[in-house]
Amino acid sequence: MKKPKILVVGSLVMDLIVSTERFPNSGETVFGCDFHTAPGGKGANQAVQAAKLGADVTMVGKVGDDSFGEILLASLNSHNVNTQFIKKAAGVSTAVGNIILEKKNNTTHNRIIVVPGANMKITPEDVAFLEDEVARYDMVMLQLEIPMQINEIVAEYAYKKGVPVMLNSAPSAPLSQALLSCLTYISPNEHEAQDITGICPNSEENIRKAADRLIEMGVQNALITLGSKGAVFVNKDVFLKSPCIDSGSPVDPTAAGDSFVGAFCTAVCLGADYESALRFANCAAGITVTRMGAQPSLPSIDEVLRVMQTNRLNTELFEQLRD
Repeated sequence: MKKPKILVVGSLVMDLIVSTERFPNSGETVFGCDFHTAPGGKGANQAVQAAKLGADVTMVGKVGDDSFGEILLASLNSHNVNTQFIKKAAGVSTAVGNIILEKKNNTTHNRIIVVPGANMKITPEDVAFLEDEVARYDMVMLQLEIPMQINEIVAEYAYKKGVPVMLNSAPSAPLSQALLSCLTYISPNEHEAQDITGICPNSEENIRKAADRLIEMGVQNALITLGSKGAVFVNKDVFLKSPCIDSGSPVDPTAAGDSFVGAFCTAVCLGADYESALRFANCAAGITVTRMGAQPSLPSIDEVLRVMQTNRLNTELFEQLRD
């Protein structure tokens, strides 16, 4: 089997994770329950997830010339992500994500502050080689933790070569018509979908309206993730809703969206129909929320297949992703 060949252009972030029983109010200090670090960043998370599910993944990005940068590169390399195009920015820190987890009443919520550091130092010259190289890939995955100009340049390169482009539109930011018109897929969560469309997807009717609005804006296919309510997929011909897959008690929602996007893109590149790709992605994300941290929580293909089998989902196509 030819492995799905995926290019990720995006962010690398060292996550500093604090758990507490409640978020502090303004000016207030509260005690935390736990602290640890974990490799993260939306781009790196999605790259690792796709690689752990069997894709051949290359990442383009930037880290600082510091210990956090070395740790992030080591994590990608350990998961067989090609890091030859990740550069080091001298005199700039590697990006850091400050994650606070509030754990109470058997639920977990997060608040995240990202200091972008080297992620914002990617230049057009750093990605110019992709104008020719992008045609070698089955999919390009983008996010919004790097300069918007870089996303627009890479998306245009891919579009001109006929390579599908997925934009995970997080964190929320204004999107140009030039970028939207180059996208094959866009994947906001419900908050980001509201920011882009002005429509709050708080009912099935409004979910449809928000998704339809994304299509009207020039994107070919829209995915809206809805947390514990699953996800929807919409294009001009199809409306699909896929429920969340329960894989155990939630521990940390960090990287669940990245897991979903990485799995969906891997499935589509493998040749899965959209309904099967949604189920596969929901299984991956369902596992991710039961574990702590970003990249450490991302499941392998064997783990996802086991959850699919438990839920009596057809795994025949996805068995090909095993080594």
